[in-house]
Amino acid sequence: MDSFSTLIRTASHEQHMAAETSAFMGDLLGGRLGVAAYARYTEQLWFVYEALEGTAGRLAADPVAGPFLRPELFRLPALEWDLVHLRGPRRREGHGALPATRAYADRVRECAERWPGGYVAHHYTRYLGDLSGGQVIRDTAERTWGFARKGDGVRFHVFEGIANPAAFKRGYRRLLDAIPVDDLERQRVVAECRAAFALNTAVFRALGEEFPLSA
Repeated sequence: MDSFSTLIRTASHEQHMAAETSAFMGDLLGGRLGVAAYARYTEQLWFVYEALEGTAGRLAADPVAGPFLRPELFRLPALEWDLVHLRGPRRREGHGALPATRAYADRVRECAERWPGGYVAHHYTRYLGDLSGGQVIRDTAERTWGFARKGDGVRFHVFEGIANPAAFKRGYRRLLDAIPVDDLERQRVVAECRAAFALNTAVFRALGEEFPLSA
């Protein structure tokens, strides 16, 4: 019988691939978009991570979500640094969350307030993705727009507190396998993982409408 972490990965594979292969991400990773598109993308991430990390305190003692709340994962300070570098101190003037981003962040907050298992689903899809595919985005940004290696502009993708990402991800998957919920709840968490990828894809679609190179 597959472990829960394996079940999550395989059950959400289709939605994961849809996010990774969106037109916007293809153009961004292909170096076909300017730094303004990267800055807008980074800004949307800020709203999602503000929802994830701004609500984390209320879940610290929760037996389901609490074990996943590792400070070395937190991304908000790095996102702040990146946005200052990309846009200056008035980084949010004239900008804001896209409707798709607001829907994504609102769902994260709803789970944090009412459903710890759902919060874990969003935590998993974001942070394990950052430790994996996010490094490809960092490499592209450094090469395409001349950011210093692991410096301002790409700090979001640099996990200074995690010396061995592969080992960290193995430990994270062990936490998933040991999550103290029944089989029905595990099925609900898997479904929320799929929903999380769909929400992320909707953000990419909206960004693609703003930067329609592939249209």
